[in-house]
This record gives sequence, C-alpha cells and structure tokens, in this order.
Amino acid sequence: MYERKIPVDLDCPLRLTMSLIDSKWKSCMLDELRHRSLRPSELHKLFPEATPRVLDIQLKELVEDGLVSKTTYHEVPLRTEYALTELGRSLLPIIDSMIEWGNRNTEVFERKYGAAKE
Repeated sequence: MYERKIPVDLDCPLRLTMSLIDSKWKSCMLDELRHRSLRPSELHKLFPEATPRVLDIQLKELVEDGLVSKTTYHEVPLRTEYALTELGRSLLPIIDSMIEWGNRNTEVFERKYGAAKE
C-alpha cells in the first residue's frame, strides 16, 4: 500500500478532498458505481487501459477511506461487489462538475492532445 511521504494538510479542505480522489482511476470508478454495485471484473472491463493491480489497489483505498463498501458473498465461487457509500455519493456533485467542465472545454484537450479519432 502506498504510504504518503508528505502528510496531508488538515487545514486545507481542497487538499483533503483531493487526497481521497487524486489518483487516475478513483473518480472514474466512483462515477461508474453511481449506477449500481459492480464486481471487480466488471470494473476491470470498464477500464481496460488500467492494470488490474492498480484498480484493485485503488478500490482498496476507496474502501479504507469509506467512499465505497465491499460486500463479499460466501458462495462458490466467492463473489465480491463494490458499491458507493453515502460519503462516496456525496462526492458525485464534484465529479459531475468535473465532467461538465471537461465537456465545456473540449478544445483545451484537443489543442493539447489532438482531435479525437472517429
């Protein structure tokens, strides 16, 4: 598990919030979990460009931070599902604002990365 070398600034709400969703895939996973509970393999299929190890580590961190709950069903084969908690759901307006901003400012990304291929 990643261990921070620099402690989180408890006096800065922005840094506190970013410390929970600052990695590449966490916001994307929270966005997908808004609709329904998902199994790890379903999340892996949604983000094929992410390695399973990275997604699993970030899922574990989301659970540890209380943003996502993990339910294990003791059946054969063992089944695990992840779902948003109320705390995780409270971040959805922030994620929605980020999505809206990205949609409104597509030209910024096109200048930086080139036009999307169709």
